[in-house]
Amino acid sequence: IGSDNGLDETELSITLTLRMLMHGKEVGSIIGKKGETVKKIREQSTARITISEGSCPERITTVTGSTDAVFRAVSMIAFKLEEDLGTGATNGGTVSKPPVTLRLVIPASQCGSLIGKAGAKIKEIRETTGAQVQVAGDLLPNSTERAVTVSGVPDAIIQCVRQICAVILESPPKGATIPYHPSLSLGPVLLSANQGFSMQGQYSGISQAEAWTQTLRIALRSFWFP
Repeated sequence: IGSDNGLDETELSITLTLRMLMHGKEVGSIIGKKGETVKKIREQSTARITISEGSCPERITTVTGSTDAVFRAVSMIAFKLEEDLGTGATNGGTVSKPPVTLRLVIPASQCGSLIGKAGAKIKEIRETTGAQVQVAGDLLPNSTERAVTVSGVPDAIIQCVRQICAVILESPPKGATIPYHPSLSLGPVLLSANQGFSMQGQYSGISQAEAWTQTLRIALRSFWFP
């Protein structure tokens, strides 16, 4: 990976966590029959992939690993979504596939850097990758995160995600982040900024879901027994 995607060699060793908001049909596509697809993506990308529990229409897919592993996983996810969800429309004998859409979940404190002064950075990303990028104006419910929607052909999406990751690696989240959880109805629970990206400190060595469970348990204990 060279300078084309904005990442240098030192950043390739960083553990990156990318969270994506997906609908049930998209989740089913990624999991595959008997979990075969997600198993294949995990093995070939070497990234850790977890999908939030719950029966709500939306789920959070979390991809963690080296930046290279995360990009491989995102690439496989994008092409799988195109394969399964692209119904295709016949136009003069040729089949035009609808654009693939990924919705990244990013702390609002990092979105300013992603947009750039007077929108310069997001404009640059759009022009150099050919992907459409939109940063939601409103926070996701009960959180301090925003949805960043990326759409286009898989190759454009992959290049776009690379550039977005370069920005968020250069501009860590400020203060505490309240992560978005589609099925959460107990109100916001604070997580430190680091836990949103690399699960360090007291949560080292456990999954994000397990860390979230521990955080929620502590929060509920303090709620019932102040």
